[in-house]
Amino acid sequence: MSRADDDARKTDRDRPRRAYPVGRDDDGTWQIREHRAARTVLRSADTVQAGLGIETVEKLPARIRRPVLYRDGPEHREHRRQTARYFTPRRVEEHYRDLAERVTEKHLAPLRTAGAARLEDLSFGVAIDVACEVIGLTRSRPGIQRRLERFFPEKFGRPGLTSLHGIHWMFRQNTNWLRVYLADVRPAIRAHRARPDDNLISHLIAEGCTDAEILGECLTYAAAGMVTTREFSCVAAWHLFTDAGLRDRFRAGDGPQRLAVLHEILRLEPVVARLSRRTTADLKVPGAEGPVTVPAGALVDILVDEVNTDPGAVGADPLLVRPGRPTATGKAMALSFGDGPHRCPGADLAMAETDVFLSRLFALKGIRMVTPPRVSFQEETSGYAIRGLEVAVDGP
Repeated sequence: MSRADDDARKTDRDRPRRAYPVGRDDDGTWQIREHRAARTVLRSADTVQAGLGIETVEKLPARIRRPVLYRDGPEHREHRRQTARYFTPRRVEEHYRDLAERVTEKHLAPLRTAGAARLEDLSFGVAIDVACEVIGLTRSRPGIQRRLERFFPEKFGRPGLTSLHGIHWMFRQNTNWLRVYLADVRPAIRAHRARPDDNLISHLIAEGCTDAEILGECLTYAAAGMVTTREFSCVAAWHLFTDAGLRDRFRAGDGPQRLAVLHEILRLEPVVARLSRRTTADLKVPGAEGPVTVPAGALVDILVDEVNTDPGAVGADPLLVRPGRPTATGKAMALSFGDGPHRCPGADLAMAETDVFLSRLFALKGIRMVTPPRVSFQEETSGYAIRGLEVAVDGP
C-alpha cells in the first residue's frame, strides 16, 4: 500500500475515517475518535471494561476471582494499589533495567553468531524473560517461548459449539492453558509457596488465590507484558531501519531522547488500537458541537489510532514521527497505554526494556534489515502483529 508524504505509519488499519468525533456506528456501537472525548470515557467512573472476552469471564462462578483486567470499581482499585510497587519508575530503573540489559545480551548472542535472525523471535525472548521475572515465573521448563506462541497466536479464532472450527479452537486453547500451567505456572507456585519472593505470584498466594486464579492473572500479564512489547519493539525497529534521520537521532540520543523517539512512534503506532467500555449510566462526552450523551448500557469503542492523531491534541502533521512535537496543550497526549483506572501499569517497564533492546540492537556492527515484515491485525483490539522482519549483522 502506498503512503502519502504526510503519513509515516507502518500499520495503517485502512479503517474508513468518519467525519464525526463521537457518534454511533451502524451496529449501534458508539465510536470515539477525538482526544477529549476518549479521556472522558476512559476516566469515567460510569464505565466498565468491555470486549477482550469479558463476556466469557462473566459466566464464571462468582466465587472465582477475576483477573485484574476484568475487574472494576473498589476491588480493581485495591488490586492496583497493592501491585503498583512492581511497576514504579524507580523500581524499573533500580531492578529491571539491569535485567533487561542482561537478557538482551543473551538473546542477541545467537544473532552475532549466526549473522541473521527474525526480529520477532529476539524481541519476544527479551519480553518473556523480563515479564517472567516480574510475575515470578522463574521455574519454567524449557520451551516457554513456544508454549506462549501457541497460546497467543498471530490470529485468534472464535470459540463456540456451533461449528467444528469453534470446537477445535476451544479444544486447542484449553490444551494450551494446560501446557502453560503444568510447565510454567505450577512449578512457580510450588516454589513461591515454599519460599515467597517479591513478585506477583507470591503476592497472589498471600492473597489466598487458587492455582486457577493465579494462572489467569499470569496469562493476563503475559499478554500485556510480553506480546504487546514484542510487537512494539518490532514496529519501532522497522521505523528506525527505514528512516535514517530518526535512526541517527535514536543512536546519538541519551536515555530521555531515545524514549522521546519511542513514545512518538508508539503514539503513531499503538499496539492496541481499540479499547472498549460499557457505560453504566448516561455519560456526557465532548462533541464537535457541544456535549453528546452516551446512554447507559452502551458499548463504546475508543479508536486509539485515530485519537492519537487528533490534531487538536497532538498538533500539526499528526501522521508524521516528530519526537518532542509541540502539542496543542504542551503535554504528551497519546493514549497508547490507555488512561484512567485501567491504564497499563507496566508502561514505564515496557518503554525501558524496548529502549534497552533497540539501543543494543542498533549498536551492532552492520545491523540492517534484510527482509521487510508483513503486518496482520487482530480483530478484537485492532492490534497488529509484525512478522518476518529479518535482520543481519556483519559479525560478532
